[in-house]
Amino acid sequence: MLGMGPAAVGGEIDPDLTNAGKVPVTELPGAAYFHHADSFAMMRGGHLDVCVLGAFQVSGRGDLANWHTGAPDAVPAVDGAMDLAIGARRVYVMMRLFARDGSPELVPRCTYPLTGTACVSRVCTDHGVFATGPGGVRVLETYGITPEELRERLAVPFRH
Repeated sequence: MLGMGPAAVGGEIDPDLTNAGKVPVTELPGAAYFHHADSFAMMRGGHLDVCVLGAFQVSGRGDLANWHTGAPDAVPAVDGAMDLAIGARRVYVMMRLFARDGSPELVPRCTYPLTGTACVSRVCTDHGVFATGPGGVRVLETYGITPEELRERLAVPFRH
């Protein structure tokens, strides 16, 4: 669906209208539907300017790990993310900068199975916005943390 609205609540819930996370959603005015084959043709054909995904880890060079943690009891979430990661002109990731245990999720090298290599250009987190790529990580903005504090907590080198 193109033109997805916010999460549905109460009487707005239509069990046939969900996002990729199976959360009931609403339609925005002008919403349009198309066959899943057409959606994959859009992704694989390079017709998307920007894609926003979540992630478990992103490496400094822009590698993306977002479908499996590798844990034996984890259920893998293989879907269209691999197509989006390589098909969109720019891939932005929204995620927490640090996991619940405090370990960084912006890392020198992904330890989880990869979704795509060198495909992420921006990482938007609760502590800042980062550019990734062949030249490594560049801090674009920080929120509630200084670059010096980031250097102490992140293993990935970065420019500010």
